[in-house]
Parts: sequence; C-alpha cells; structure tokens
Amino acid sequence: MFIKQLYTNCLAEAAYYIESNGEAAVVDPIRETEPYIQLAEERGAKIKYIFETHFHADFVSGHIDLAKKTGAKIIFGPGAQAKFEIYNAADGEVFPLGKISIQAIHTPGHTPESTSYLVLDVNGNENSIFTGDALFVGDVGRPDLLDGVIISKEEQSNTLYDTLNNKIKTLPDHVIVYPGHGPGSMCGKSIGKETESTIGKEKLTNYALQPMSREEFMKVILADQIPAPKYFVKNAIINRSGYENIDAVMKRNGRALNADEVKKEMANGALIIDARKADDFEKGFIKNSINIGMDDSFAVWAGTLIDINQRIVIVADEDRAKEAILRLARVGMENVAGFLSGGIKSWEYAGEPIEKIETISAEEFAHQYKEGRGVVLDVRRVAEFNSGHLHEANNIPLRDLENRLSELNDEAEFLIHCAGGYRSMIAASIMKKHGFNRIINVRGGFNKIKETGLAIEKAVMPVA
Repeated sequence: MFIKQLYTNCLAEAAYYIESNGEAAVVDPIRETEPYIQLAEERGAKIKYIFETHFHADFVSGHIDLAKKTGAKIIFGPGAQAKFEIYNAADGEVFPLGKISIQAIHTPGHTPESTSYLVLDVNGNENSIFTGDALFVGDVGRPDLLDGVIISKEEQSNTLYDTLNNKIKTLPDHVIVYPGHGPGSMCGKSIGKETESTIGKEKLTNYALQPMSREEFMKVILADQIPAPKYFVKNAIINRSGYENIDAVMKRNGRALNADEVKKEMANGALIIDARKADDFEKGFIKNSINIGMDDSFAVWAGTLIDINQRIVIVADEDRAKEAILRLARVGMENVAGFLSGGIKSWEYAGEPIEKIETISAEEFAHQYKEGRGVVLDVRRVAEFNSGHLHEANNIPLRDLENRLSELNDEAEFLIHCAGGYRSMIAASIMKKHGFNRIINVRGGFNKIKETGLAIEKAVMPVA
C-alpha cells in the first residue's frame, strides 16, 4: 500500500494518491491533472477511482478532466447530484483497490453529501481515513456554507454532531486522519498547522470532538464563523455542473500581451492583478493595479476580493505569469486576457507611467505614531485585532475594505498594517485605486510593530 499527500499551499488543500498492486485512486484532485497522471505512470499504476468527499466550494476540482484522461470512475457520496456521470456510493459500500479496499462512510454536516473514505488494509483492518472537510486537524468543517441556499446552518450543525459522535469518534484511535485542508483554509475556523493526525489525537485535542450536548456543540460550532468568500458558492456550482478543459483554458488565457494590448484591455474594463512581491510592487506598478502576491494565498485572495467573472490581465515576473493564470483557474476565475509580456519593465520601456506606494519600517512607523501623525488602519481579521492592537487603531478587515472605503477620509494620511505585510499591500493598492493618495504601508506589519515596544491593547470581552 502506498499513500501520498499532494498539498497545494496556495489553496491550503490536500489531495491524495492511494495505490495497491498496480491500481490507484485519487481523492479530491485539484484542477490540473498532470501531477496524478504522472505519479501513476512513474509507479506503473492505473487510476481506477476518483473519490470526491463533497462538492468543493473553495476550488475547482479536477475530477472531470482526470476521469476523461484516465477512464477512472468519479465517486461521490449518497445524494450527490451532478450534470455529468458519477457513481453514488452507498454508506458503508466497499471499493476494492489492488490488495486493499476503501469503504465509503457518509459523514454529512459540512455538506449533505459529504463522505469520508476509510482505507482497509490487506487484512481488512482500518488503516486511515480521508475525511475531506468533515474533520480537520483541530477543527471540523463549517456547517454554514449552504445556509440560505440549500439547507440551514442549524440543520447542518445538528447533522455534524451526529456524524462526529456516531461515525468519526467510533473509529479506532490508531486510524490516520488525512483531512482535505490545512491552516489558512476558509472551510474551517481554526485548523491546526499539521496536515495529518490520528483519531486518537483528535479525540483528545480537537475542540469539536470533546464531550458536550448537542445544544452546546451547535452553539460552539456556529460561533465566530467568518462569512465565506463570495466565490465559494460559484465554485460549488462549477464542480456540480462541469467546466471547460483546463488545457483549453490555459491555451486561451496564457497569451503574452504587449503594452498597447494591455492598455486596450484596461480601456475595456480589465483589471490588472500584479502578482509580484509587495517589495517589488511598491517600487513601480501600473495605475489602478491590485497587488496580490503569488507567494501567499494568491488564488484565495483573488477569489475573495474580485468578482469571478471580472476580466483580468496579469503582471508578474515573466517565468511566473502562467502559474498565476493557472492558480486563478483553480478557483474558477477564467476571464483572463493574458499577461504583460516582459513584465513591468516592458511597460516602462514603452514609455508608460508607473505609480508607487511608500513603505516604511516598523521603527519609522513607531516614530510617526508617537507624534500622532497619520491614521492607523489595521486590516487584519477582527479576531486578530481583538487579540492585540494599537490604541485608537481603525480595524477594517481586508475582505471588507473596498465596501467600507466610504467610512474613510480620502484626504487623510493612512498608516496601513496587517500581521506581516502581505495583506497591507493589497489594501494599499485597493485604496490607491480608489483615489487615496496619502497611504503608507508598514513593512513587516504588526509582528514587527510589537518589537518596537509600543503599547499593545486587547479587546475587553463582555463577561457572560
């Protein structure tokens, strides 16, 4: 038996390759198929099954393309309905794979069709379980994604309680847990840093698996859930309805554009996503660009902040432009005109103007802060802000910023920070696009600000 986790940091997503005696299965593949096909070819195996734990909302799955290229059967859990051929596994149904077998266990609660897949070894003993979004390390899948769409969050959390107590906690402690996501995913609210665990460990440490009443569980699980990004529902629809072949998408979207072609796209409403590092972006960028750096949660933030149908042009280092386009396709963003050939330098060589954003160190920020110069804008999440912030800092989470710009005085000077500097440059670029010209980004963010010795406050929580 061979099991390999294929983890995609940009999406905080884990897909899996399982193999026994020349037969393989893939669990929750991301959109590009090459990694799975190549691995099977290298190991002399044939992909027999594509197991989907549920209709994913945070990325477009590669199940359709992979099935077409390999002949593998797409398997979903009970009740799943799609506009392409799938096989609905019954709760408890066993699928032979070489000398081992895989048992489908219906584990609803995150979604109604949510199903986990339990690996039984050559002796029929429980070895590991692929839980998708039913169970994470230190967390469980949020039950509110379909609230108001298909089923209420209360119904889902009630079902999740039964799933965890009757299906998950009853498994042997030694069973390895392979979840669908790691830290950073919006499919949970406090996912641990590890990308695998065991049933025994989760029973000891996972807050959602501790003994509690149904009412207590529902209260805890629904508390402090951040609204899901707007692209989630659209991705779930794509995964259920079907999509264009990824090779065709990349061929169409991966066009190299010269400066004149980019200007024409912009005139017709295209948005420039500059995918370079913040340190490079600040030194010169095309007017009205949004900076979303490739070296962090690029696709997640693009899908969160930008409409899925928005026309886009990519600016990136030449060798990474097509990677950015692929990452956008992973979250269903396919209306891409292409990328600026030669990067930002070609824009300058063409005589086109560039804009800049001032960035200062945490030490320089501390000096200005003590003198009362500038409005501090903290774009971290509310929970981060409550755990520690500067006195009189304004907190508008990045995901809400564009819709709340009317709350800010566009003539004021803003000192913008997040935790480490990634989100604050996104925020600065959004504000610049909307006419805020007195903006300063704080390099290193709150992590560096704390090192300057400035007084840190915490939110005073009401006593129950």
